[in-house]
Amino acid sequence: MPQKLKIASAQSRTLSTTPETVRALERTTKSAAEQGIDIILFPEAYLGGYPRSCTFGNAVGGRTEEGRNQFLHYFHDAVDLGDTPRGAGDDWVERKLPLPKDRKHRGDGTREELERIARETGVFIVTGLVERAGGTLYCGVVYVCPRYGIIGKRRKVMPTGSERTIWGQGSPSTLRAVTTEIKGVRLCMAAAICWENYMPLLRQALYSQNVNLWFAPTADARDAWASLMRTVGIEGRCFVVSANQCVRRKHLPAWVTCQKNEPESHAHHEQLSQQHTGVERQSQHVTVRRRKSTIVVTEGDNEICLPCLKDGPNAGQPNGDSAIHDDEVSPSATPPKSFKPQSALLSQLSIPAGEEFVCRGGSCIISPMGEVLAGPLWEVEDGGLLVTEVDFEDCERGRLDLDVAGSYSRMDSFHLTVDGLDLDPPP
Repeated sequence: MPQKLKIASAQSRTLSTTPETVRALERTTKSAAEQGIDIILFPEAYLGGYPRSCTFGNAVGGRTEEGRNQFLHYFHDAVDLGDTPRGAGDDWVERKLPLPKDRKHRGDGTREELERIARETGVFIVTGLVERAGGTLYCGVVYVCPRYGIIGKRRKVMPTGSERTIWGQGSPSTLRAVTTEIKGVRLCMAAAICWENYMPLLRQALYSQNVNLWFAPTADARDAWASLMRTVGIEGRCFVVSANQCVRRKHLPAWVTCQKNEPESHAHHEQLSQQHTGVERQSQHVTVRRRKSTIVVTEGDNEICLPCLKDGPNAGQPNGDSAIHDDEVSPSATPPKSFKPQSALLSQLSIPAGEEFVCRGGSCIISPMGEVLAGPLWEVEDGGLLVTEVDFEDCERGRLDLDVAGSYSRMDSFHLTVDGLDLDPPP
């Protein structure tokens, strides 16, 4: 008998404040409920925000006061779920931790709001968030059941690159999968956050728990991301749901861009005009020093300006030795086959200030056979909701020839252990 559910990926972006973002999550979830969606995923760091492009004033051996103030803003935007810095595990999930005096709950109430939204809509919510516990921030994911409230939470074990300056490392014990039953369909769910999906041993730790629904909230908007998601689907013989934010530069918080949130005035437009004029003058100044070159378009539709020879039969071609000349791009140079006129490049550069995408999205849903069921969704802002109905028996059909944690794993020869984590499938 088919084991079908409707699953969705919400390509939603963080709003100016955390309370606003929680309200947006509620609106999106209500819309999902109206469409009969059973489970919805929101992106990495959706609550609290992913501070794209912010340096926090960090340099090797030095910090800045401005950067510390940026971190103060970010710290206040994070949510307090009432957990401990070490992570209280089941005691936190089951509300066994002591309450503060004269308070009905631990934390700032975000947990209770998420549970209310799931309960009132009947939609199982999985969302990325930035959690503060003590004096540290963690990038995490919570699983919010309409019947039982939050049934699990995990923290990212390996922040990537500059993320390590603002997020702590979560415990591998939080990689424990969670189980639930929706409309008679038994689910074993787990989440790998962003580039955790590139960690082979972490993937194997989740595969070992017999996961059939894999969540991948991310901030990676590269074309290659969908390929990784397809690999996870094939390896794990599980459905994969990935959600990313789609963000224009103007949507970045004021404390990231160091701009004031004020209405644009005539003086502001005058200032912008002067800045653009300065850029044009600088561009004209640089033009006379540009090398003789041609524009080549790669297979990925990226434009590269390459130097070319001044004379000879290969002039204008991207091979051979190149010499620098004080003149413009040669109009007489023979363009390569992938040549695009400069007008195409100029049209891309004519995007109004602030309207350019700093993250293009790329949310997707993948089958246990690695097929793309929905997406990737590019440059679609709030309102981008990928929805598909899936049959979870497809996961079992796929185990006929591949079970990387069972019959295909050679458990007699290869062994994986994770400190503090039981790799047996949860009951």
